Formats: sequence, structure tokens, C-alpha cells
Amino acid sequence: MSTAPAAQIVPVILSGGTGTRLWPLSREGYPKQFWPLASRLTMLQDTASRARGTGFAPPMVVCNDAHRFLVAEQMREAGADDARIVLEPMARNSAAAIAAAAVIVAADQPDAVLWILAADHAVADVPVLLGALEAAAAAARAGRIATFGIKPIRPETGYGYIEAGAEVAGTAAAGHAAREVARFLEKPDAATAQGFVAGGRHLWNSGMFVATARTLLAELEAHAPAVLAAVRRAVEGDSRDLGFIRLGAAFADAPSISIDHAVMEKTGLAAVVPCDPGWSDVGAWDSLWDIAPKDAAGNVASGPVSLLDSRNCLVRSEGILAGVVGLDDVVLVVTDDAVLACRRDRAQDVKKLVDQLKAQGRKEATEHRKVYRPWGSYEGIALGNRFQVKRITVRPGAKLSLQKHFHRAEHWVVVGGTAIVERDKERILLRENESVYLPLGCVHRMENPGMIPLTIIEVQSGPYLGEDDIVRFEDTYGRS
Repeated sequence: MSTAPAAQIVPVILSGGTGTRLWPLSREGYPKQFWPLASRLTMLQDTASRARGTGFAPPMVVCNDAHRFLVAEQMREAGADDARIVLEPMARNSAAAIAAAAVIVAADQPDAVLWILAADHAVADVPVLLGALEAAAAAARAGRIATFGIKPIRPETGYGYIEAGAEVAGTAAAGHAAREVARFLEKPDAATAQGFVAGGRHLWNSGMFVATARTLLAELEAHAPAVLAAVRRAVEGDSRDLGFIRLGAAFADAPSISIDHAVMEKTGLAAVVPCDPGWSDVGAWDSLWDIAPKDAAGNVASGPVSLLDSRNCLVRSEGILAGVVGLDDVVLVVTDDAVLACRRDRAQDVKKLVDQLKAQGRKEATEHRKVYRPWGSYEGIALGNRFQVKRITVRPGAKLSLQKHFHRAEHWVVVGGTAIVERDKERILLRENESVYLPLGCVHRMENPGMIPLTIIEVQSGPYLGEDDIVRFEDTYGRS
């Protein structure tokens, strides 16, 4: 791959998914791309790591505004501090997200090659994928929009398919070559999928794309002009704060449509690079079982788990011990506030369960007990009549907003690290096993001046304990 800056490929990571089929681990507030599922890295970090080094420009991540600090922190941990993070004010599917990236990149480099990646896919053989990328980039520089077609290993009904045609001249590279797209096919039934696999001409649609910014914009203009027009206005009305690119309100006017339906199924420029990099979209628990290392009985276990006389199970616990006896082909997932048990062949139906929980008004459908904030996290320990107990963790060097509450008083006890507490006009240094009382209505703030995480036990008391009982006077992270 060329080292010339003009030839660098721009990775564009789409991080807008919620991964509801991986509930109760993946939820809207902390979806699957932020969890380490396929390796010790989170899925977002794994994705970013595939597109680093010579030949690649700094990545761009398009994500939900609510996840901005999670994305920034995880990219920093992955060594991608130079990432540009583009914030969507609301979800508008992949066509609008890709259009935003293309408009932003085209402002400086209209002929730059963009590699569109989903933040929540797993790849076992990265060198194979990068070899296929060389062929896809050659096709992109020739004016094509290339995608990666994964050679199917089973008759999968959960993926779309691509029927490949003749080879595209001039795209052979690293043992791969782009081919014409004869047609895109929707998710098939079992019999049709079996025929696709047996025929050898059909490939799984990976949802990764490679094209120049110029080509993407021209095809969006031709096939999805309403999407492009709204996104252009959103980019023109963007704002920059704390290093984020915040798209303007016009983004809401973009039709919610996938890039497949908006462009790929209509364009005459589509190409596909067949490859077998051990790809999975990890869309459900059965997908994770497929790709994970297994014991001699075919079980996948993660966390404090003990299995007896059980086969082909996926069991994961995020805390308490999970014991399984005499079960075959099941999924059991345990978090601190929810448990999922299902047959492995019903894993796709977890989304229906989440929809049912939402209809019942269950907050567990969308929120974890542990809530992440730009300064760290907090989690509920106990809740009763007129009181609540939380564990608060503050990152080194971070501080909460300067704030007050109208309906509750608080008592903070330091159980790890060191805190500087502002209370009205006082500034108090607290060490481990020391505490402070914050009466109702006082203006206060907590800061971690140390080199290790600060852990506080917070006891709230009062007639109303909701998170919306807060007035911020000053905030490092630009929240109101």
C-alpha cells in the first residue's frame, strides 16, 4: 500500500448501532461495539486497529451524540487520539452517516478513498481482509464503489447476499480481484440460502464499502438526492466543541435509509471483492458462539462460570457465579440486573424480547445499572423510600460539573483514591475513609487530582432522587 499522504485510505467507522440481539449485555446506553466480545479489545477498538499504520489516514468515527465520550475514550485507549468524531443529532441509518463522512472528507480531499466499516464486526484474519482492501481500493480509484463479499460457510438466513459476476479489469491485488455485482439479494429463507451456498456464486454482504468521496457524493446525488441535500445542510451548520464535529439540525431532514437501498442496489458502479477473512457481524449470541474458542464439549464460557454435563452452550457472567448442569445448545447471559436464557437457535428472537420489555416500560431494556459519564461512571447499589446509594468512580484528572440539587442532600464517603470537593465557598481535600456532607441546595463539585481512579460511596436523601434534579453552573464537558 502506498505511503504517499495523498494515497492514504480514510477509515470511516460507523458506530450507531444498538445491538439489541445481544441483550442484556448490549443496550442502547452501552451497545455492543463498546464491549470486548471477540477479543480483549472492545469491538470499536478492534475495528480501529485494522486500519492503522502506513497507508491509512487518521480514522473518522460517526456516532450517536450520547456516546461521544465513550467513543473518544475508547479511541484514545486504542492509540487513535487523532480520530475525528462526527456526532449525529439523531439516527438516520447508514446512507446519511456515510454521506456526512464523504462531504467532510471531500472538502479537503475529494479523491480520497474511504473505507466504510461497521464498529461492531469481528474479523479473525486481518491480513486477508487487508489484501482484499488493496483490490477494493484499486476498484475505488477507478471510479467504483466496492464492497467485500464474504465466502459463506453455512446457509445463513440472517445476512443479505451478493451474486458476483465477471472480474473487473485492473483490480487484481494481493491475490484478490474485484468482480461485477450481478445483483444484491435480501435475506433468504433456509432453502434459498442452501442453494446459494451450493451454487458457489453468492457471497455474504459484509456491509463494508470502499469508494472515493467524489464517487460516493455523485452516486448519492443521482440516487438519494434528499439524503445528500439534508446532510450538506447539516455539515454547513455544524459546530465544533471539545474536538467533536457536531452535525447541524438539518440532519433530521435526511430520509432514514441504508446505503444498500439508497445507492448500492441502484448504482451501475458496484463491485464486490470475494474474500474469506473469518468475518462475522456478531449480530446475536449464536454468532458469538460460532466465532469464539470452545472447550472439548463445544461450550463457550466467559466470566465466573461452571458447567457440568453440558454441550454447545454459550454462558457469560459479568459478576456473579453462573452454574449450568445438563443443558445443551443454550445461551445464558448474566449481568448485575438481568438474566437471559434461551435456546441457541432462538438467539435472533432476543430482539423481540427487548421490544416486549420496552413495551412494558422496563428500563433494563435500554439502560445498565452502571451508567457511563465523560468523567467516569456510577452504579446504583440500593434504593429505598427517600434514599439512594450509589458507587461513583472518577477517572484520574477528571471532575464532575459544578452543580446543585433542589430536592436532595448527599453524603460522600471516599473508599479509594483522593478527592477535592468544592462545597459553596469551601475547598476540601478528602482521603480514603473520609467523608463530607452536602446539604440540600449547596453548590458543589467533586474532582480527582490523583493518578488512580477515585471511588466514592454516595448516599442521597430527600423526597425526589431523579437524575434530572440538577442545575449545572459550570461543566468541563459542555453539558447544560
